[in-house]
Amino acid sequence: MTGTDARRRADALRNREHILRVARDTFAESGTASLNTIAKRAGVGAGTLYRHFPSREALVLAVYRHDVQRLIDSVDDVLAAHCPLEAFRTWFTAVADCVRDRHGLGEALHGAAAQDTVVHETRGRVVGAVGTLLRACEADGSVRPGLAPEDVLLLMGFLWRVGGDTLGRELDRDRRVTDLVVNGLRTAGR
Repeated sequence: MTGTDARRRADALRNREHILRVARDTFAESGTASLNTIAKRAGVGAGTLYRHFPSREALVLAVYRHDVQRLIDSVDDVLAAHCPLEAFRTWFTAVADCVRDRHGLGEALHGAAAQDTVVHETRGRVVGAVGTLLRACEADGSVRPGLAPEDVLLLMGFLWRVGGDTLGRELDRDRRVTDLVVNGLRTAGR
């Protein structure tokens, strides 16, 4: 590959990432946003957008995959910045925030015919991320050994389902229920 080809490929990747970020924000505002609206907000031509994402469904699914991968990739950084149990709490809070911030994306994703496929495709990697967090917590003795990552993911699913009258109440409820779950996961005597 020549230097020019490498620059073109890097530019294309930057364009793709930029379009994904703009699309995520736009879908958060409205799950019915058009591709033309997204292209205009991203400052790219419709041809550039369609070159990367040939259909609205392709863009919706790419945004979902991108968000999930970003969360999975953050596990090591969260573990490096916090003790394992706090990393567990921090990561699941970030997951919940991501789900809440993408109400429009959820609406758009719901309409995507390949939704079940992409959710199934990403689930294993999310379960793997949860497993990494649990192993770190087991290693420092903060949770009991042998917890199934799939079960913990199911338990923590309350975070993105909790509703509230105000954000403050919602966050308080998140903390209380997270404490209930985490206390249930702890080793005896901790």
